[in-house]
Amino acid sequence: TRDWNDQPHRASRPFDKQRSGIVVGEGAWIFVLETLENAIKRDAKIYAEISGYGSTCDAYHRVRLEENGVEPARAMQLAMSDAGIASEKVDYVNLHGTSTLLNDRIETQSIKNAFGEHAYKLKMSATKSQIGHPQGASGAAGIGAALLALNEQIIAPTINLDEPDESCDLDYTPNRAQKADVKTALCNCIGFGSKNSALILEKND
Repeated sequence: TRDWNDQPHRASRPFDKQRSGIVVGEGAWIFVLETLENAIKRDAKIYAEISGYGSTCDAYHRVRLEENGVEPARAMQLAMSDAGIASEKVDYVNLHGTSTLLNDRIETQSIKNAFGEHAYKLKMSATKSQIGHPQGASGAAGIGAALLALNEQIIAPTINLDEPDESCDLDYTPNRAQKADVKTALCNCIGFGSKNSALILEKND
């Protein structure tokens, strides 16, 4: 970021009109993956089931994304198809939300491409607004936030979203956490060179 160096707590502001770039963060997350049968046998707390995954890469540019948002959308659609669910069944999307001018616009467009009219009903938020960009750990950070949404029925907010960009017109859960009925969550990752991945998590009842 260029414009918020004297206010680091306000510097990461995905989808805000005054955003000016990423804020580098760090972190590590660990998850235990096992079969449902095994988890039930040992009476483990099951935070969610992984029900679908999708990934794409268009090799458009080594850093930039193609502005039509087609390939990130296709990764999300592949994940939903793998999970065997319609787009309307997704309750929450954890966004990649880097706070860059280009990425946030493209991610918004990709959500519209993937979800159609349901995009305007979705609850979404960008974890990087609170923790910065942990680079290679970004996907794990998003999974952690999605698991909390599924288990606590609360969506963490996108903070510093004070003046939305006109081209970013979806519900990013600005500034305040919200209670929500979340049974299915999608975690979205968009990497350099349009290396995209999406993961579907479903609440285990």
